[in-house]
Amino acid sequence: MYKNDGILRRYSEGFKLKILAELSTGKYSKRELGDIYGVNRTTINEWVKKYNRKDLMNTRILVETEGETSRLKALQKEIKQLKELLIKKDLDKLALDSYLEVAAEKLGYKNVNELKKNLNIKP
Repeated sequence: MYKNDGILRRYSEGFKLKILAELSTGKYSKRELGDIYGVNRTTINEWVKKYNRKDLMNTRILVETEGETSRLKALQKEIKQLKELLIKKDLDKLALDSYLEVAAEKLGYKNVNELKKNLNIKP
């Protein structure tokens, strides 16, 4: 019924709004309205977006058990802690590199790698 037969179809604003009004009553689904009026469901979805009818958009309802919810919160907390730890580690490395750079300059080394060799620090 919706196959692309090479005919370009244009629908009036009134027709589009009529279908959206029928959809909002809940009496028919997008598929049923598509079958009744010969309009593809994708086209109806485009009209829903065009006229900003968020109430008619497909929604996804997530049902979780209490155990899943607590596990999810625990994992999110762990991710946050790991991110904070990573930031701290990056800052510590940056501070150490800056310290070694200043120390190499003050002690008269050509560069930081020379200082690291002398102090037996891995480059």
